[in-house]
Amino acid sequence: MREEEKNRVSQSSKLQKVLRKRWVFPAIYLMSAAIILTAVLWFQANGPENAQDKKNDASEGTAYDPNQDAVEVNSAMEELVMPVAEEVETVIQKPFYDSKASKEEQEAALVFYNNTYHPNTGIDIAAKDGSAFEVVAAASGSVVNAEKDPLLGYVVEVEHADGVVTNYQSLEGVSVEVGDTVTQGQVIGQAGQNIYNQEAKTHVHFEVRKDGVAVNPDSYFGKTLSSIKVEAETPASESDKEDAESGEKEESKPESDEPSTDKDKQSETEGSSDEEKDVNDVKEEDSSTSLNKTA
Repeated sequence: MREEEKNRVSQSSKLQKVLRKRWVFPAIYLMSAAIILTAVLWFQANGPENAQDKKNDASEGTAYDPNQDAVEVNSAMEELVMPVAEEVETVIQKPFYDSKASKEEQEAALVFYNNTYHPNTGIDIAAKDGSAFEVVAAASGSVVNAEKDPLLGYVVEVEHADGVVTNYQSLEGVSVEVGDTVTQGQVIGQAGQNIYNQEAKTHVHFEVRKDGVAVNPDSYFGKTLSSIKVEAETPASESDKEDAESGEKEESKPESDEPSTDKDKQSETEGSSDEEKDVNDVKEEDSSTSLNKTA
């Protein structure tokens, strides 16, 4: 028992010696502060609020998405292609109605519906053998419309960069939905028939619009989407302006300013001579009556 008491006394004395040193308490304080600071930082990094923020970022996306910007740039640099698979042999059955084209070309671009002719705002593509075929996206973009129209059949609209929208009509069925992102060459439906253009039979009506204005798709196949522009109407030529101005001047001239012709002069002289003859006849009659009275 005495030996154990001696050991306890020796241990307590050693601890008291250590505690008497000046660096012991500052060291204990610094270690405690380091432990507390580490715990606080860990809680902030892995706490429930931060975990919820990470979850929201993953579901909603961040404000700046470099991948999304890259997709838009690549879409603008894509070259527009025919909306049919490469192995399908097709023909443009009805062209785009161009106001600058010849009368024959304009007549060929008219769609007859309900006893009325309508300008074709796109091109109608059909297979050479008249069979059905798969319709693909002419360029990458986002599907903004995919619905069935009672007159046009199934309609799909794909939005691209730079205000370009491609429109696909007369589809038998569609394989995309609104909000889908399609890549160039991806199948979006199958060519079919519609009521609006029954003459075309099985076909796909394809339109390209720039800022809401329809342009000729056939003029931009093989060209980038960024090159698509709305063509402004050409002003009238100088000769046309001069002709129009001269016509207006001629219409505004009064009749009295027009030069008289030889026939007019001849009729005037004949009229004056006839009047003179009538006056002479009247004078002769008056003289004869006066003579009879005197007699």
